[in-house]
Amino acid sequence: MTNRRRATQSGLTLMEMLIAVSLLSLITLGIMMAMRVGLSAMEKTNDRFVSNRKAIGVQRMLESQILGLMPVVADCRPGGGPPQGKISVFEGRPDSMRFVSSYSLSEAARGYPRLLEFRVIPGENNEGVRLIVNERVYLGPFMIGALCTGMAPIEGGPPMPQFTPIEPGPQSFVMADKLAYCRIVYKRMVPTPEKEIWLPVWNVPDALPSAIRIEMAPLHPDPGHLQLLTVTAPLHITKWVLGPYAD
Repeated sequence: MTNRRRATQSGLTLMEMLIAVSLLSLITLGIMMAMRVGLSAMEKTNDRFVSNRKAIGVQRMLESQILGLMPVVADCRPGGGPPQGKISVFEGRPDSMRFVSSYSLSEAARGYPRLLEFRVIPGENNEGVRLIVNERVYLGPFMIGALCTGMAPIEGGPPMPQFTPIEPGPQSFVMADKLAYCRIVYKRMVPTPEKEIWLPVWNVPDALPSAIRIEMAPLHPDPGHLQLLTVTAPLHITKWVLGPYAD
């Protein structure tokens, strides 16, 4: 009789049930918090990885575009009219640059050459500046000649070709954004290698720079991310561009 009474009284009390549910809730909450922290850390790591890859990719693309520069010669034809003289198709200013390159963003080193037009413009909501590039298939010297608006004399040298302004458009590609500054300088080749001359404006109409440097810095530096650095790309075209070519 005693054993039967003990069997009927065995089981969980309400207090034990509440304690078990509370412990299970705390364990579940701890697991959820750990998962949330882990997912947040993974997301931050992935964002940092993507940002670093983007910074490296931009620098590599800029170097490849400059290294693919082609020494193109065209006739300056303002408004598509009669030629006014041979020009070297290269325009270099502190905030813009124009040349023909064998490297394109869409096809890399494959496909047709491209006319590349770089320009520094204000950022969105006037937040810093951004570097954009227009890319058009190079269709030949006549295409470039139509962009020439005339020849302007420079002090102590031959006249320099003047080109139409580089305008941003829907097809413009943003190479770098939210920059504190972005300026382009051009290295002039000199007889003595120990001396370097960097020009803010390229004013040598019959030659190309020996190097191009794009100086830029982020508007909001973040030590946790790889920052965009100055890109310096050498050019190894030393021939007089407007001179005759012979086999």
